[in-house]
Amino acid sequence: MRKLIASALVAASLGAVALPAAARVDFYVNVAPPPPRVEVVPVSRVGFVWVPGAWEWRHGRHFWARGHWVRDRPGFVYHRAVWVERGHRWYYIAPGWRHR
Repeated sequence: MRKLIASALVAASLGAVALPAAARVDFYVNVAPPPPRVEVVPVSRVGFVWVPGAWEWRHGRHFWARGHWVRDRPGFVYHRAVWVERGHRWYYIAPGWRHR
């Protein structure tokens, strides 16, 4: 009986823990991204969305992340990563799903 009660308490406490959602991180850098690379978009796949390649900021430099397929999410639209010049700095808007 004690094991059953202890198990129920552990399960209840784990159920109350809030897991953090994937956070979108937007930030500034002082180095302009190189021009986008040309990628051939493969033939469309049912139930998937093509995410175009984009320059990401990794370890203090721009890094090309190739395009890839992600599973479609009904009711959402995938927005690609974008670099926007603001003043003399570059603002990175992270990619991700947003409500339609």
